[in-house]
Amino acid sequence: MRRKASLVLLACAVFCAALSPLLRWYAFPRLARIPAGQYQAMVLEAKDATLLDYGTMRARRVSKVTIVQTLKGDVEAAREIGQATGRGVVVWDGLSYVQGPDGKMVSEIPERYIFDAHSQAPVHATGEMVDGDPVKRTGIEFKWPFLTQKRDYEYFDAQTRTTNPIHYGGTRTFRGLKVYYFEQTIPWTRVGMPKTMPVKGITPETVARTGTTRWYTTVRRFWVEPVTGAPVYGEETHREELRGGTLLGGRPRVTAFAGDVKMREDYIEHTVALVKHNRTLVLLLTSYLPWGFLVLGVLLLSLSLWLEARGRRPEDPAPVETAEPEPVSA
Repeated sequence: MRRKASLVLLACAVFCAALSPLLRWYAFPRLARIPAGQYQAMVLEAKDATLLDYGTMRARRVSKVTIVQTLKGDVEAAREIGQATGRGVVVWDGLSYVQGPDGKMVSEIPERYIFDAHSQAPVHATGEMVDGDPVKRTGIEFKWPFLTQKRDYEYFDAQTRTTNPIHYGGTRTFRGLKVYYFEQTIPWTRVGMPKTMPVKGITPETVARTGTTRWYTTVRRFWVEPVTGAPVYGEETHREELRGGTLLGGRPRVTAFAGDVKMREDYIEHTVALVKHNRTLVLLLTSYLPWGFLVLGVLLLSLSLWLEARGRRPEDPAPVETAEPEPVSA
């Protein structure tokens, strides 16, 4: 009986030991993926900012500028591109909508971002664009890979349509989470005018004919939870200028926008709660379950060997009965 129990425990130990690396190296890349139909919104604010009044073409101080960023997954497009490329793909249709303190639109820039559902590496396909212009991204955007490392990454900047390093700046604590801090500086760069302008009759073409150009610089900062690769907080020191041309009435430059853009508090709380939940799910596949099955396999193996040793131990010999001598008569 002990021999059979030992064999059963040995089989269970082998199963657990084999399941441990399978969960980490086989199941994790296939199960830890961004959902193709995910929808998310983020609201950022720049308080006490500078904004261009396109009616007078002069900069003015305003109480607040609001930026609403939305990302909506296109499930059908992801399925088609995934079949063509043989990869798990996510297609995000993004929109960055900027409005002034009066609620009126300042600018809106749409994007289509196509990337690998697990690694977040860009996947190049028809439709990849920023503000209607075709682009071919390199580097990440919006999200870091699962199990983010302590190193610099390449990060895509939608304004300049270029990829630049975003530098790792150390480990910090944010709202009870261990996070990695990243920072990227985009120097003053000439960029195109948004195709959707706040004043009717003003288009990128009409501005170009005046000789006026648009310039942009920013310092962006992210606090990234490393297990999920999700930023739990972000902010930018953002500046835009119009330079030269007849549109400015002889002035060399005018500020189009300047402000410190930060996530709104309610969206910080929602993001932190969501990341904490997803972090537990990722750790189940990368740490808790693999190590748990490995430890369980070692315990079962030890118990199996112990039972096998008990089964092979020689039993104590049975006592020998000695018969009393029969009495002998004379």
